[in-house]
Amino acid sequence: MNTPASAHPVEVEQTIRLDAVIIGAGFSGMYQLLSLRDQLGMQVKVLEAGAGVGGTWYWNRYPGARCDSESHSYMFYFSKELVNEWAWTERYPQQPEILRYLNHVADRFNLRSDILLNTRMNSAHFDEATNRWHVYTEQGQHFVAPFLITAVGCLSSANLPQLPGLSDFKGQWYHTGQWPHEGVDFAGKRVGVVGTGSTGIQTIPVVAAQAQHLTVFQRTANYSIPARNALLSEEFKRFAKDHSEGIRHIMNTNTNGHSFRMVNRSVTATYPAEREAIMETAWIKGGLEFRAAFNDTLINPEANQLVADFIRKKIREIVLNPEVAELLSDIDHPFAAKRPPVDSHYFETFNRDNVSLVNLRATPIERITAKGIRTAQAEYPLDILIFATGFDAMTGSLLKMDIQGRDGHLLKQVWRDGPLNYLGLQVPGFPNMFTITGPGSPSVLSNLPPAIEQHVNWITDCIRMLRDKGLQRIEASEQASDGWCEEVNKAASATLLAQVKHSWYWGANVPGKPQVFMPYAGGFARYTEICNQVVSDNYRGFQLSA
Repeated sequence: MNTPASAHPVEVEQTIRLDAVIIGAGFSGMYQLLSLRDQLGMQVKVLEAGAGVGGTWYWNRYPGARCDSESHSYMFYFSKELVNEWAWTERYPQQPEILRYLNHVADRFNLRSDILLNTRMNSAHFDEATNRWHVYTEQGQHFVAPFLITAVGCLSSANLPQLPGLSDFKGQWYHTGQWPHEGVDFAGKRVGVVGTGSTGIQTIPVVAAQAQHLTVFQRTANYSIPARNALLSEEFKRFAKDHSEGIRHIMNTNTNGHSFRMVNRSVTATYPAEREAIMETAWIKGGLEFRAAFNDTLINPEANQLVADFIRKKIREIVLNPEVAELLSDIDHPFAAKRPPVDSHYFETFNRDNVSLVNLRATPIERITAKGIRTAQAEYPLDILIFATGFDAMTGSLLKMDIQGRDGHLLKQVWRDGPLNYLGLQVPGFPNMFTITGPGSPSVLSNLPPAIEQHVNWITDCIRMLRDKGLQRIEASEQASDGWCEEVNKAASATLLAQVKHSWYWGANVPGKPQVFMPYAGGFARYTEICNQVVSDNYRGFQLSA
């Protein structure tokens, strides 16, 4: 095996032989562990860098952190017993409740004994002679297994903007993706938040309610739909359990994996008064279902403009200061062509006396100073600085790792121009390595738990097939990978998603990252059909060998 000396600088204390190694103990990693262990009887270990299970929800503890999928859809459905025994409290669960759920899953299925916490993978190299992955950890373990499965999450690698002077700042600064577990006290503090994407929109109202003063630094104005979050009634809880099979069927057979279907209705073909009434009703109900009120919002520019104008009008009605309202509604992209957040009183927050808005398009940040942030126009004194600048999405966590496939090929080199893969499941040149909900799959364009279940089930069935046929290796072909990348681009081009090149769907939020549209935009149901058809065609596009 071609293993450079730098690959595992920590002295190896032990070698452990397994059937599979999984990286990450969030939704994906835990369900993959359960499936391989209980369905196939495999010896599996999960390597988790954190001190607890939960993945993204272990790390994401920033103020206001909550899911934007409704709770009854943001859960596993593979076990009827699990569905029946867990009760959510809110329409949109907060981070602590989601983390409790994931800990319940770990305990319910006795997963903890096969999860190694505080264990960070240092390198993973494939040895073609023995058909084994050699995985080294920073803690000195050496794992050898035929299968490597990455379950590192799409939104788990924090993206800190490269602003000069950060080391000069005398106050405290934090990134929302690396929030202190003990929390932060904002009382009596002057706080600045940089970023108004989904994370910032969740964080800002909570911080504003506690801080002496909050300054929001906005570069890109954003659409947001009110969440209308509330405690769940006992009646709804019973309904969700009694109709769990129907809910699961809807999630698995629609475009976005949510528990509602898109209405077969055109924006432009609907009379204006009726269209306005439909949007008003959807706005009052709130949540991501607003996007499903019509079926042409994301494919017809004229339709999108009508919906976008409705939201802009709502922003101007909510925000009392006309100048601030204009800045918040001056949105430069089609609605839902970037991730559309849902919020809890985000726009209302700018009516508070202790909140101010800085337009970074007009006055960009020049540097961080010892006292705060200096823009082209003024210096803003701050005690606490929060970067709500998101993640190096979809590829960041994988590319931070030293992963080498056949002939010593580095994943970061293979992906230097963008994430080449087949079905978002495998990368040519990396035999027996699977990626869960990574680039090339519906991923962040879908409600993730059903997407995770689909990927894990596919991977588990694939490994079962290899065992049943006495095969040792599966690897995506380069031809299939090239064809799939074309299909991903084709699917994006059929929507308005392709027009927004400054979206993190393109990797545009990370300087130097290749500008490639990463998730599959053809819909979750269509993607599942394609994966199933590939299997029916004897794993078309994959090379199988003994």
